[in-house]
Amino acid sequence: MSFIVYVPSDSGAISLGANNIADQLVTEAIQRNIDVTIIRNGSRGMYWLEPMVEVATPTGRVAYGPVKSSDVSSLFEADFLNAGDHSLALGVTEEIPYLKNQQRLTFARVGITNPISLDDYLAHEGYQGLKNALTMNPADIVAAVTDSGLRGRGGAAFPTGIKWNTVLNTPAEQKYIICNADEGDSGTFSDRMIMENDPFVLIEGMTIAGLAVGATQGYIYLRVEYPHAHRALNTALQLANQHNYLGDNILGSGQQFQLEVRLGAGAYVCGEETSLMESLEGKRGLVRFKPPLPAISGLFGKPTVVNNVISLASVPIILDKGGEFYRDYGMGRSRGTLPLQLAGNLKHTGLVEVAFGLSLRELLYDFGGGSATGKPIKAVQVGGPLGAFLPEEQFDTPLDYEAFAALWAVLGHGGVVAFDETTNMATMAKYSMEFCAIESCGKCTPCRIGSTRGHELIDSIMQGQDLDKNIPLLRSLCDTLLNGSLCALGGMTPYPVLSALNHFPEDFGVKP
Repeated sequence: MSFIVYVPSDSGAISLGANNIADQLVTEAIQRNIDVTIIRNGSRGMYWLEPMVEVATPTGRVAYGPVKSSDVSSLFEADFLNAGDHSLALGVTEEIPYLKNQQRLTFARVGITNPISLDDYLAHEGYQGLKNALTMNPADIVAAVTDSGLRGRGGAAFPTGIKWNTVLNTPAEQKYIICNADEGDSGTFSDRMIMENDPFVLIEGMTIAGLAVGATQGYIYLRVEYPHAHRALNTALQLANQHNYLGDNILGSGQQFQLEVRLGAGAYVCGEETSLMESLEGKRGLVRFKPPLPAISGLFGKPTVVNNVISLASVPIILDKGGEFYRDYGMGRSRGTLPLQLAGNLKHTGLVEVAFGLSLRELLYDFGGGSATGKPIKAVQVGGPLGAFLPEEQFDTPLDYEAFAALWAVLGHGGVVAFDETTNMATMAKYSMEFCAIESCGKCTPCRIGSTRGHELIDSIMQGQDLDKNIPLLRSLCDTLLNGSLCALGGMTPYPVLSALNHFPEDFGVKP
């Protein structure tokens, strides 16, 4: 009898020993004369349980984790290949509450398939969206994306359909699709998970985007710190080209789309779309003045769609199931699902894909399990290092773009970092200014100089120096950054600084 065992190839799982576990499972099976096939799937996103090993059984996959090298022999002794009982047994994978209570649309295949198997992708409804798109005219593809309510998942939340429609209706002999895969926000990893664990869904989404707006060339601008994603994407691109899902004659339709990966050089500011395009053109990553918008004059001066990984990876299911299907998830103007990444001081860190509308409190406690230290959660930063710090009294806010904007906060890329009561929020505010100073491209004065002065000011405030003078000065400086910066790096640095000052004044030596 042959058994199938799944071990994640995700870099997060690998960092915790997944490769060694896979090798040991093979060695142990050979020693016991048991026929075992190891499939390297993607991570299910439950990182506190990694490496998580799954076994295919007649009742579904059964999971065990977190598995260490010393556990492999005892797993065989417990007959885990037949779902035997073991201290690491987690039951049927799909029934684990953390996973069962999600609504996985964009991440529907992640953790289930072999990421670099085209056959696996096709067997799990892959490329259905592209096949539908090939039967539609460009305006109808754009209309489907518009009807879905999909908004940019990279942070700006701009309606994707409007951006695509602008590029579609801008005449040019050449147009481009760019995937912004320069995921640099602290506490975020959903882009990496898609690229490592389901690269074909991103390739399919970009191909559909090309058909929709008349672009024949695409680029994935990938952060250099993602070597596993780089390998997975290049392998998937090679297979897609070999089987005519990319190239000069997509599935015999006569339509073409070329796609390649370009590596960034480690600059956080290149996550900003115009700086990214400067980098792609071989220049230093400096922010461009706008207008003109990239949709009209972007890469090499041509109309360009620039979307985040999750935005583009959400397109295939929209073209497969229809815009209405996707729009039925969510609330208000926030439609569909958002992959949220739980990090920081939480018991259960990992990826959660749910429809908009869940409260931040439900996310932190029902999924995150509360703080890892057992101490009260003092603050949560949502939306990366430039996101606002939300205090406990705002935890009932629904995950919705407009609800967060009303609090002068952002959902951003969906990163959620929790801090317990031992955290000094003045220190976190100082870090935000320091981060801006280090990562500034230097083009505009408010960001370049203001962040350095801000770091110095907060340092003086933390030492109790001239609070009556320095705190109003800090607020004034933040106003300059907010209204005078060229891009969101300087423009959003006031979000964490002022939210920390407003909600936790005692950490700055100010009486509430």
